Amino acid sequence: MTGSTTPPFTAEDYRARMERAARSAADAGLAGLLVAPGPDMVWLTGYTPTAVTERLTMLVLTPGQDPVLVVPTLEAPDAGHAAGATALTLRDWTDGKDPYAVTAALLDGHGRFGISDNTWAMHLLGLQRTLPDSSYASLTDALPMLRAVKDAAELELLAAAGAAADATFEEIRKVPFAGRRESDVGHDLAELLRRFGHSQVDFTIVGSGPNGANPHHEVGDRVIQDGDMVVLDFGGLKDGYGSDTTRTVHVGEPSEEERRVHDIVREAQEAGYRAVRPGVACQEVDRAARAVISDAGYGEYFIHRTGHGIGVTTHEPPYMIEGEEQPLVPGMCFSVEPGIYLPGRFGVRIEDIVTVTEEGGRRFNNTTRELVVVG
Repeated sequence: MTGSTTPPFTAEDYRARMERAARSAADAGLAGLLVAPGPDMVWLTGYTPTAVTERLTMLVLTPGQDPVLVVPTLEAPDAGHAAGATALTLRDWTDGKDPYAVTAALLDGHGRFGISDNTWAMHLLGLQRTLPDSSYASLTDALPMLRAVKDAAELELLAAAGAAADATFEEIRKVPFAGRRESDVGHDLAELLRRFGHSQVDFTIVGSGPNGANPHHEVGDRVIQDGDMVVLDFGGLKDGYGSDTTRTVHVGEPSEEERRVHDIVREAQEAGYRAVRPGVACQEVDRAARAVISDAGYGEYFIHRTGHGIGVTTHEPPYMIEGEEQPLVPGMCFSVEPGIYLPGRFGVRIEDIVTVTEEGGRRFNNTTRELVVVG
């Protein structure tokens, strides 16, 4: 089974996004937005350059003005075929010309601009050199919620990505674990994600035994043994939108302690999910999950935030973490993934992607959260 890598959005969808982004910039006191190739450009225009090089490509969004995409002349034909191309103006520049001068002509020389986080330093410095009285703020700081609230079509794509990740888990639990390397199981996960429609695999974490106590262990050459707890965390992009789920399995029958720790994490994950509803601060999701683990005596072993946003990337705002007072809004999508990590012994994590609805929350991952025994 394969999936299209092009999301089903029209030029009008991209036009609306660019207009909304420009309005948000004005509301934030910015003179405009500057967007380099990367997830923000994909979301705003549907354009992904075939290669990101030292040649400047920059989307310029300013309130009250038509969007302009500054591109190298040799890349202009590809840019002109992007899904959102008819909603913007292309301004190309040839080798030997100054691309920063081309871009600066579109900007208020005394303005403060939001700029995408992945902009190359040479390009930001080039703009600053050309417009010495201008200033810049990263989009994560200036407009952290730019992509956070998904529309109905985006929610369908995220739900489909979640279903593909679920299908992957249902298959991986059938394969042999004992006697195989973590990297072998990781390879299986990647192949299954692709089989179920993912065009991009971002990560396949297989943390067996003591490796499971490292939340971002990924995979290694350790041979999985009978009696191991194994953390499986995997995801990527399907039709341009992300999946990310974690389930923890056990090779053979678990001990009483292993079952107890898994049950605590399962209860914490449920508490975090139940805390999701419109108007609640992001930090309350973290607090709800963390309270269960702390009350059970394992608080010091829950060593990361409870969740992160997801969309055209697998990690983006908002974040479910203490101190984040951003209220939840219907259409926001993020992970709820508490864990307990016992150094040198084992780890447990359970993760679902959740979206905020008018009444509460809806999960995009629906495989069992009980402890699954594998062979």
